[in-house]
Amino acid sequence: MRTIYDIQQFLKQFGTFIYVGDRLAELQLMEQEIKELNRSQCITGEDYKMAILLLRTEIAKMQDDHKGEASK
Repeated sequence: MRTIYDIQQFLKQFGTFIYVGDRLAELQLMEQEIKELNRSQCITGEDYKMAILLLRTEIAKMQDDHKGEASK
């Protein structure tokens, strides 16, 4: 997995389709789904670590963008 799109495709393998119209909320929901799949031992530790790293990086970027826009 290298992109958020890859994570979306990975989640589809488990029947999980996430679309709510709010990108930040979607990323947070994806993170919760990945955590649940890991708890259920449905995914490898490597897939879990990579997905969480990508999601948290993207979430942090989005939160920084929102903070930057709010201070203008």
